[in-house]
Amino acid sequence: MGKVKAILTNFRVIILMICIVLAVLAIRPTPWNEGVMIRSVALNSSASLAGMVSPVATQSLMSRERIIEINGAPIKNTGDYYSFIEKLQPNRTYTFKTDKGLYRLYSKTGLDGNAEDIGLRVSEAPTTNIRKGLDLQGGIRVLLQPEKPVSVSDMGILLENMAQRLNVYGLSDIVVKEAKDLSGNQYVTVEIAGVNEEEVKDLIAKQGKFEAFIGNTTVFRGGKNDITYVCRTADCSGIDPNVGCSVAQDNLWYCRFRFSITLAPEAADRQAAATGDLQVVQGQGDDNYLSEPLLLYLDNKEVDRLNIGAELKGQAVTSVAVSGSGLGKTQEEAVADSLKNMKKLQTVMITGSLPVQLNIVKTDSISPILGEQFIRNSWIIAIASMIAVSLVIFIKYRKWKISVPVIITMLAEITCLLGIAAIIGWNIDIAAIAGIIVTIGTGVNDQIVITDETLSGRREQKGSWKNMMKRAFFIIFAAFFTNVVAMLPLWFAGAGLLKGFAVTTILGITVGVLVTRPAYAQIVGMLVENEPDSTPRRFK
Repeated sequence: MGKVKAILTNFRVIILMICIVLAVLAIRPTPWNEGVMIRSVALNSSASLAGMVSPVATQSLMSRERIIEINGAPIKNTGDYYSFIEKLQPNRTYTFKTDKGLYRLYSKTGLDGNAEDIGLRVSEAPTTNIRKGLDLQGGIRVLLQPEKPVSVSDMGILLENMAQRLNVYGLSDIVVKEAKDLSGNQYVTVEIAGVNEEEVKDLIAKQGKFEAFIGNTTVFRGGKNDITYVCRTADCSGIDPNVGCSVAQDNLWYCRFRFSITLAPEAADRQAAATGDLQVVQGQGDDNYLSEPLLLYLDNKEVDRLNIGAELKGQAVTSVAVSGSGLGKTQEEAVADSLKNMKKLQTVMITGSLPVQLNIVKTDSISPILGEQFIRNSWIIAIASMIAVSLVIFIKYRKWKISVPVIITMLAEITCLLGIAAIIGWNIDIAAIAGIIVTIGTGVNDQIVITDETLSGRREQKGSWKNMMKRAFFIIFAAFFTNVVAMLPLWFAGAGLLKGFAVTTILGITVGVLVTRPAYAQIVGMLVENEPDSTPRRFK
């Protein structure tokens, strides 16, 4: 008991225990957590109109809102949630109970007569604050390269604009970051968890340069400077009721969309100046138009041309109706294509164009099923590895007083590392797991060095075990700095795709050198001090 008390009151061990407690609080393990976590809420959807909001990207997982009941029916997982959502009836009010309050959602009627999507993206309720990377939870990773070198200020605008585009599109659980390779080439990495949508790739790769011309004059562009409001609600956007859908000559269905926008006064003045000198042209019936139409261009391609009424000549009008179309083999496909084109055009009008054209270098679509299998296999391998390490160390030293502290230190190191990841919001992906494995390997190696130095010092009586620790930690710190230097190139290699491995490894070995290794040295030194030496001198 005397040694146990001495160990628990040791300064280094106390620091280790404090770090473990803080790490557990940061991880916040809650295996009994039920419900579904709200990932994002689409703008102007039923959920948004009811008061639900998308979580902030920096918000911890365990503090995010969870749906636990719908109309009194318990929701324990995504299976329960989607089973209920599939049965929603149009024009009904449903009560959603979350861990933060009650919401009354009204289900709108869709074009097919069924209930419209309520605008919620959900996932299983988290059981910890540890964020899973794209490799483990599934989603899309897109690597983009600017067409020309981008300055620091333009790169900031580019990243902010892309994040805003995806948020407007209804995706909030996203990561948009700059990356470079060892040659200095610039890249942009976009990670969108839990989705598999082809149109998202097209949205982020396009420059999104929207312009409206009258003749050769640009009257307004996409972005907040010229367009102050873009309607996205059902009362002023959607399939144009005056035109609707019809069959074109090539047996394809054709649907026309329409939505309204509000121009800034400066843009309205430019439009008035551009129409002031135009001629009035007689149209069909009593309709008179100006001699030049309003041409709408997206990424230098004409998407529509609108006739300008004669009564608007020279008028600074701020309210403008924008229209376009979509095609499909069936009416349903044409409606879906038309609404998709409308949503894309609205998004570009709201956010404006990117500073530079982007090219897709690589796209990875990852299944969440593979991530679940990898996590399961990782646990099996981790447990098997710990058992194997314990047996080898016990065979080498023939002392449980040495092998047990090695395992405890190993677990403490992993806990502290995961706690740091939870605090800083670092995603644990396959690369990060590889970094954890490297950390464990270097940790066990350092602990063997400490143990050997402790036992050899006691055998040879050349000094106390504390003096031998100085020599051991000289070796450990030399290895530490070598590993850090070796990881720095990987920080930038592969356009940042190996950054998770480098960061996790550096954090892990830093925690080990500063916290767990010193504590282990104190524990082993106290346990073997003044004990008869029964350890073999050489291990073969």
